[in-house]
Amino acid sequence: MMGCWILNESLSVILVLSWLGVNLYLFIDTFCWYEEEESFLYTRVILGSTLAWARASAVCLNFNCMLILLPISRNLISFMKGTSTCCRGLWRRQLDKNLKFHKLVAYGIAVNATIHIVAHLCNLQRYHWSQSAEVQGLPATLSKLGNAPNESYLNPIRTFHTNTITELLTTIAGVTGLIISLALVLIMTSSTESIRQVSYELFWYTHHVFIIFFIGLAIHGAGRIVRGQTPESQLLHNVTFCRDHHAQWQKMAQCPMPQFSGKEPSAWKWVLGPVVLYACERIIRFWRFQQEVVITKVVSHPSGVLELHMKKRNFKMAPGQYVLVQCPSISWLEWHPFTLTSAPQEDFFSLHIRVAGDWTEALWKAFGAEGQALKEPWSLPRLAVDGPFGTTLTDVFHYPVSVCIAAGIGVTPFASLLKSIWYKCESQTQLKLSKVYFYWICRDPKAFEWFADLLLSLETLMSERGKAHFLSYHIFLTSWDENQAVHIALHWDENTDVVTGLKQKTFYGRPNWSNEFRQLAYAHPSSSIGVFFCGPKALSKTLQRMCHLYSSADPRGVHFYYNKESF
Repeated sequence: MMGCWILNESLSVILVLSWLGVNLYLFIDTFCWYEEEESFLYTRVILGSTLAWARASAVCLNFNCMLILLPISRNLISFMKGTSTCCRGLWRRQLDKNLKFHKLVAYGIAVNATIHIVAHLCNLQRYHWSQSAEVQGLPATLSKLGNAPNESYLNPIRTFHTNTITELLTTIAGVTGLIISLALVLIMTSSTESIRQVSYELFWYTHHVFIIFFIGLAIHGAGRIVRGQTPESQLLHNVTFCRDHHAQWQKMAQCPMPQFSGKEPSAWKWVLGPVVLYACERIIRFWRFQQEVVITKVVSHPSGVLELHMKKRNFKMAPGQYVLVQCPSISWLEWHPFTLTSAPQEDFFSLHIRVAGDWTEALWKAFGAEGQALKEPWSLPRLAVDGPFGTTLTDVFHYPVSVCIAAGIGVTPFASLLKSIWYKCESQTQLKLSKVYFYWICRDPKAFEWFADLLLSLETLMSERGKAHFLSYHIFLTSWDENQAVHIALHWDENTDVVTGLKQKTFYGRPNWSNEFRQLAYAHPSSSIGVFFCGPKALSKTLQRMCHLYSSADPRGVHFYYNKESF
């Protein structure tokens, strides 16, 4: 298991380093080419090194735009997983994990776009400055080209007495550049975690501005503002000789008037392949949208949670995966992610949807849960389900000891996992996994009463089967009022916990992770322990630090392997 974990982590590191290496190579290679290429020697006389900065960042921008669409095509990856053996095991989990690569590439696009914009603004000012009366010599000669018949221009700014911004916005490059920049700003700002949490709809709709971004990118270079000497002109006009004799052009046979043209746009070549893949992904999603989803059971929990049991043809899942759900009667465009709470062994798949926004509230009302009078099956609204996607929790079964830690709503992915563990134990399946520790840190357990009910049923069933030792769970309540404290104190001696109804008593306050990991290391001195977490980033960093701190330097000692479930 240790070797697999190292290989899995190494693949992620290799992917990131490869991405950085390719970006660096493309930037340096393009930069050096434009600094040395003879066809752009005259262009560099006016623009200097800003030409190379603009072109190098443009190539890196195109490369990252090619990559940005690949992780989006989750349906293609999901489809491959279900039909091809090449995507099983380690590679399958790696594909899910590297969907986070999308975010890293997005930062690459933002950085290169910023460099490209700044470089072109400098280019524009250099073009404008070279038309001033103060400029003499070769820059002045080159800037005046195009005024006489049979001459092609090098400098797109034709006179010094013009507004450069106005001049820019009358070109294809200027208009599309402005559109691309605005689209990128909208996409990046609406993708922040704070906006996604406050208004997922805003993030969802704004993110689709990427269509405008790619259209603008494809035609951005059609204006061909940055120009270089044509190959035919280079054969007649020896640039290394003629640049020192610019005053005698046309008088010397080896120095006829140079001719210039813009470079052919290439951005569309970079993004054509991924756009085709994305189009295929949308076709697959439409096909899945058309597949019938049968709602077999609806449960309204008093804590504002709607439980849905559904069936769909050829639906296969793994613990911890999520699906995208659409309700056409609410919105034809919105797809929302929800973690599956059923086990793969069950003949249905289930979701527990808590009311936490406009869409979930509308769904709650659509199923008649508002007044606790649920609708009949034939009158329920239609749902479309796409997926399942993503999982790291399947690795729980690959360790002899696993520690599952959930904070708040992050408990949802573990519902499927705990059910799956129970089914495997009940069927007497031979498991490498021999012990599971489950930690749940919660502010208000009433918001997740359905999960406490699940733990209660698991506790009862495992006790009946004589496997109560297999699952050790620890629940921590971090918020309570005075009345709750008095009620807890009065009923402390009862056999079951007053908060959850479980035999295991609830702890109050936050866990001391140093003590918890020390006890785990003491109880399993020579084991590989998988730690799985779903919850806030601050706690994630703490747990990751604990895993490093309490892992033994001795290969024969205890080792903690950290896995974070994205939520």
